[in-house]
Amino acid sequence: MDNIPFHHRRLEPLILQDLEEKMVFVAGPRQCGKTTLSKHILEVKSGAYYNWDNDSDRKKILNSQLNESAKLWVFDELHKYRRWRNWLKGIFDVHRDEHAILVTGSAKLDVYRRGGDSLQGRYYFYRLHPFTLAEYLMLPIRDPYTDVPSLPQAVPEQAQDALERFFIRGNFPEPLFALSERKAARWRLTYSSRLVREDIQSVEGINDLDKLELLFERLPACVGSVLSINSLREDLEVSFITVKKWIQVLEKFYGCFRVPPYGNARIKAVKKEQKLYMWDYGYVENESARFENLIAVHLLRLVHWLEDVEGEKAELRYFRSVRGHEVDFVLLRKGKPWMAIEVKLDDRPLDPNLRYFLERESIPYAFQISLKGKLDYRVPDINGAKIRIMPAALFLVNLP
Repeated sequence: MDNIPFHHRRLEPLILQDLEEKMVFVAGPRQCGKTTLSKHILEVKSGAYYNWDNDSDRKKILNSQLNESAKLWVFDELHKYRRWRNWLKGIFDVHRDEHAILVTGSAKLDVYRRGGDSLQGRYYFYRLHPFTLAEYLMLPIRDPYTDVPSLPQAVPEQAQDALERFFIRGNFPEPLFALSERKAARWRLTYSSRLVREDIQSVEGINDLDKLELLFERLPACVGSVLSINSLREDLEVSFITVKKWIQVLEKFYGCFRVPPYGNARIKAVKKEQKLYMWDYGYVENESARFENLIAVHLLRLVHWLEDVEGEKAELRYFRSVRGHEVDFVLLRKGKPWMAIEVKLDDRPLDPNLRYFLERESIPYAFQISLKGKLDYRVPDINGAKIRIMPAALFLVNLP
């Protein structure tokens, strides 16, 4: 395996600060950098590391034989322990004054409830994403409220090359930093099997792992279009309910995520049809769909940053009218539309679908971004919306 250069993750100083007050939960896809991050925090804040998947560490956890001299206890993959929430509540309530506690896992720790007393009020929660373009380039963190809409930062010289690397390799550390595309492809080839047979099976107990893995391999072809569970059901020869449940499981373990529609009857928007994206868009073969997925994960990171860091409710949606007009993404803040984003591979005039949406919905900002385009210019406002057509690299380097 290639040596992955260490990059300071943007959440690290925030986690260190929050550990002074409460427990901190860090969840995210497997192999997105959680263990590397937690071990670097251990170097800063003297502590002990315990991994539930390690036999020796698991015995120490079960017997509560923890290092009493450590200032920080890190518990990795603890959600695989069925009584983890009750156990952790007891440990925190007894030792909160002597030991900081960091919990990491490849499942959604904020929703993974196995019964018992709630940990509400005892922890801060962060979602660690794979690398974003700005984090990869180690750029200063931009203010999400002022810098993101105005996009003042010029494109660094290396940003376009980095974006092309992201587009080809994906955003996960190992394939992104791999010395060759062949090694990146070899990593990706085994990822789905490890996700299904190691992470999901250890918690969910699903019997038909072959078909669950097959479902995961089918999902990249669904990116960019409305998700049809019925089509997947027919392909896999299982029930509609089973496919629906399996997709929910894959979402819990950061294999994929769904984006619901935005709109109301006034603008004749669809209400139920969802779109699906992969956390690792390197699986997506279609060039246009892959780029749309690349933008989706960056926008989801912005949503999670607003929620986990700023404490503000945010949502990622898309727009589709009953007549087929579609805008790739609509970002909401506090339930209100904040910006619309249309994604293209090349320079194009303002998309008619984006124009259709802006004429019918009051929204402050709209962007049409392209992977290969170089044009950057303002379009006359529509219904009060400030509109800009621009290279995707410029848009992405300004995200926090």
